[in-house]
Amino acid sequence: MHKKLTGPARLVIAALALTALAIGAWAGWLGWDQQRDVHPDGSTTGPYEAWQVIGLVLTLLAPVYWAAVRRHPAVPVVGVTAGLSVAAFTDWSDDASGLFMVGVLMVLVGSLAVTTALSAVTVAVRKPRGPHAPQPRGPHGPAPHWGA
Repeated sequence: MHKKLTGPARLVIAALALTALAIGAWAGWLGWDQQRDVHPDGSTTGPYEAWQVIGLVLTLLAPVYWAAVRRHPAVPVVGVTAGLSVAAFTDWSDDASGLFMVGVLMVLVGSLAVTTALSAVTVAVRKPRGPHAPQPRGPHGPAPHWGA
């Protein structure tokens, strides 16, 4: 017996898949680089280079867009934000200063803001328009057009 997944179950599975994808993308782009760069003047940078972070962002753009165009903008927001936050926590938790939580919080807030904005813009831009666009329906037929 095969049952089709209901709407909420599909959304949860999609969010979990995006969480796993974000964790994998973090591991692929950032997880392997743990070495800080020491410059001749004694200052340190890193451990990540700009190209690694840009690669991570570009990798996650496609799945966020994919979920958002399917009219499920909360799925990439929750999935990607959770995945990046878990990955940052796991990657940075060996920091003895305890300041890694500040970084994790910054990842959480930043990814939440960016995925929310990207999802909202995608849904707004991809909204069907024109005379052939599907009309919203209420429980008793087409929704009324007030002022039309």
